[in-house]
Formats: sequence, C-alpha cells, structure tokens
Amino acid sequence: MPETTAKPASDPALNEDLIHDRRAGIERLLAIMSRLRDPQNGCPWDIEQDFSTIAPYTIEEAYEVADAIEREAWQELKGELGDLLFQSVFHAQMAAEAGHFTFQDVVQTMSDKMVSRHPHVFGDESRDKSAEQQTRDWEAIKAAERAGKAETGTLGGVAVGLPALLRAYKLQKRAARVGFDWPDASHVIDKIQEESAELVEARDHLTPDKIEEEFGDLMFVMANLGRHLGVEPEAALRRANAKFIRRFEGVEARLAALGKRPEDSDLAEMDALWDAVKETERVKT
Repeated sequence: MPETTAKPASDPALNEDLIHDRRAGIERLLAIMSRLRDPQNGCPWDIEQDFSTIAPYTIEEAYEVADAIEREAWQELKGELGDLLFQSVFHAQMAAEAGHFTFQDVVQTMSDKMVSRHPHVFGDESRDKSAEQQTRDWEAIKAAERAGKAETGTLGGVAVGLPALLRAYKLQKRAARVGFDWPDASHVIDKIQEESAELVEARDHLTPDKIEEEFGDLMFVMANLGRHLGVEPEAALRRANAKFIRRFEGVEARLAALGKRPEDSDLAEMDALWDAVKETERVKT
C-alpha cells in the first residue's frame, strides 16, 4: 500500500481559493471534506461522526442512486452520484485521520484492481471473447484474489452488510459455482411448494420463531428461483414495490375524484378500483 499522508488542517490545499473554486474538481471536494472535519474550524456534526455512524448514510445514498436510475431521473442521478461520492470521500478522510489510508490510496487500489481484472483490455489477452466468458474470467480472477486474502471458503467475502435478499442471491451463486445447485428451475419450484407447506404447518402449529424460520427458508428459495430464471431478486422486488406504489396512488386518485380517502372506503371498493387501474395500464401498453 502507498505511504499514507493525511493532510493537516493547515495544508495550503485547504485555502479559501480552492474551496470556493467551482472548477477545481475532486481536489476541491477533498479540501471541503477536510475542512468539515477540522477540529478547530469544522462542523461539529461532521467532527463527531465515525465509520459506523456514516455507514448507514452510505447504504442509503447507494439506494437513492438506484432509485434515480429506476425512474430514469437523470438530473437527480447527477446529484445522487455526488452524494455517493461524498460518502467515499468522508470515509477516506476519517481513514486518513486515523492513519489507515488516504483517498489517493483508494483511487490507486481501485485503478490497480480494474487493470488487473481486465487483462483483455490493459494486458496482452485477446478481446475476442463473449460476455459470458468474460464473466467467468472475472470470477476466476476474483477467486484468486480471495485466496490471496486467505478467504479460502466458497462463501468467503460475501458481505454481511448486504441486504438479506441480495446476499441470499450472491451466496447461492457462489455455491452453484462448485456444483451445489439444482439442475433446473423446475426443481426449485418443487422446493418452493415444499417450503410453502412447511410454512403453513408452522403457522398452524408452531412457535413465532419457527414461523419466522420457515418464512426465511421460503424467501431464500424464491431468491434461488430468480437466479435460475435470470432475474435478480432485489431488482425484481424494487420493480414490484414501484408498481404497487403506482397502482395504489391510482386508487387514491380515483377515490379523491369521488370525494373520498382510502380510510373512507372499504376493501371491496378499493379492490375494484385497483383492477380498474391495472386495466388502464394494460390498455396503455
């Protein structure tokens, strides 16, 4: 790793000209971040933060990036990407203060990784390969990197902090690489039926803890079905959430046209309006 050189608060790079120079690029953002964390002249809230308190914001910003992309809100995406970049800068500043590494170390590590993982672009390997072959090569390189970090287990390195549904998907992909997988989707569907029956059994006869366990088993197998169908479950669920919001807002709009709110209605009326909203969407497509 390159020598760590955290900038002191008195560094000339933190002068007012740089901080207020809108053309200065990433160096300006680094200077702003350093100033925010300066013990004498910084922001009290920023100074009090640490890695654990900032991590939830980092996750939130990543989801806001995904949301802007899902909605094709390109001007919003510009801002959301900036917010996510700022999270990296924030973590790097705290790391530099602790003597772990600097932002430049982060940049160098990422650059080295991309060059290493693309020998067909930056090395002497042929570019004449399919996307599928490139994916296999990428995974082989990553496996070698994990071995170098003593992550020898098949499931090693799948981040614990991932959303549970996404982590289930990634764990199953890892297991499938070594042959621990159903041969096709029909076997997964059979397993879903089995797990559904076990959930019903738990609901009727077992404890709340066992019900939760069986529900988790069913969700885990559903994630596996998505993988067999070529569907990323996290993305599919985001789409389902967006569709539910869109249709329920349609129900609310139709109720408002009748001078009513959802709490003034009943299930039968709202269900009929839901079907009407669905039919309108079907006609439009």
